[in-house]
Amino acid sequence: MSDATRVLPAQVRPSHDAATRPVRWGLFANEDWWSVWIGLAVIVVAWAWFAHGGSLKWLAVAPAKWKTLGEAWQGVASHWPNYVALFTASALLFGTALAVLGHSLSRFLPSFLILFVTSLLIFLAATWTEASRYNLEAPLLALALGLLVSNTVRLPEWFQSGLRVEFYIKVGIVLLGATLPLTLLFWAGPVAVGQATIVSLATFFTIFFAGKALGLDRRFAAVLGVGGAVCGVSAAIASSGAVRARREDTSVAITLVVVWAIVMIFVLPFVSRALGLSTAVAGAWIGTSEFADAAGVAAAQAYGDAARNAGGAIAGAPDAAVQAFTLMKVVGRDIWIGIWAFVLAWVATTRWNAAEDGVRAKAGAREIWARFPKFVFGFVLASALVTWIASHYSLADYRKIVTPGLVAPISTLRTWAFTFCFLSIGLTTRLRSLTATGWRPLLAFTVGVMVNVIVGYVLSVHVFADYWNGLGG
Repeated sequence: MSDATRVLPAQVRPSHDAATRPVRWGLFANEDWWSVWIGLAVIVVAWAWFAHGGSLKWLAVAPAKWKTLGEAWQGVASHWPNYVALFTASALLFGTALAVLGHSLSRFLPSFLILFVTSLLIFLAATWTEASRYNLEAPLLALALGLLVSNTVRLPEWFQSGLRVEFYIKVGIVLLGATLPLTLLFWAGPVAVGQATIVSLATFFTIFFAGKALGLDRRFAAVLGVGGAVCGVSAAIASSGAVRARREDTSVAITLVVVWAIVMIFVLPFVSRALGLSTAVAGAWIGTSEFADAAGVAAAQAYGDAARNAGGAIAGAPDAAVQAFTLMKVVGRDIWIGIWAFVLAWVATTRWNAAEDGVRAKAGAREIWARFPKFVFGFVLASALVTWIASHYSLADYRKIVTPGLVAPISTLRTWAFTFCFLSIGLTTRLRSLTATGWRPLLAFTVGVMVNVIVGYVLSVHVFADYWNGLGG
């Protein structure tokens, strides 16, 4: 049986067979719709609190950075009512949806409790100062722990009820939309947006066509392509849900993104200094070539610190490295998550699914609507709402007021959802399935890395150097 047709467990199968069922127009008929309502409900509540001078921070709780186990325990113990409230709210939202869809709450709730407590421990491990140095974020640790457990311990059947991979992904993606207002495009300016567009397109199509040439499934190639073209982990998650890729493929894509992100933390600052790049130009190149925000900030900050201690040997203000990186990566490239998710969802719905199901490619509007992943619309609506909110602020005020008061709590809740998702993926995946694709994904992604780095260098150092140096003051 080929990879593209392998049957996965029904409760975690990230395929497109849900789209082939009879059309159901109810707005509460499936997890797709429920993910939209849950995500938007959280965003609206957060906005209402923010508009009245409050914040959802009390619910969006997460462990703070810690160095010793004593600090870690004290942090959790002092916020135990917040964690209880977060579990209760999460169980209520997910449980209500699943009950309406006909699932057993008596099986889901104890399973979700174990999932939540384990996710908290994973969150705690990810906030250890030494873990952050190596970009070991909570979703990645969740995936690794899940794989370890699932391949060494036989889990009880009832526990599978809480491992709702697709549901957690979809809710997380809707929440992701709230962290990416379209206003960022205008704040970034035409150069940052233009450079991000060139790099995103070049890297995606390089990886996608390389993957197809190497025999990878087109959904897998698309997830790899977006992971390399945009924002690593978040982009891979969003594109995976949009094209309904297999969970094993998503796991491989995340692993490759993180490995290369860690490599680039060390390589890009070293090469930038060897080439004598200014701080702003190096920051732009890092922003164009890195695959994760946390890793990119680390690399840009390292170069800025090197300039600060170099006694003038590196041109530009030290802070310009992080400023240029933020403009290029966090603003310019990250907004492409939504664009790629929508485009790929449309292509998968109207072309790939139709071809695989033996349906004519030019399907009618009703059929396209039935097949289209509704949570992508949730992502767009969430982005539109925060775009409207952001339009009332300058970029400086947005970062100072909106980000900590509104966006940061939603971002924390998104990370919880992604952690639930990747822990569930790990707990339902066998290592044999991860190694089945062999070296081909690594080669396809590495080709994209080379293109990404070279194109980013040319644009940052030669084409738009004056613009980036102008930021450095």
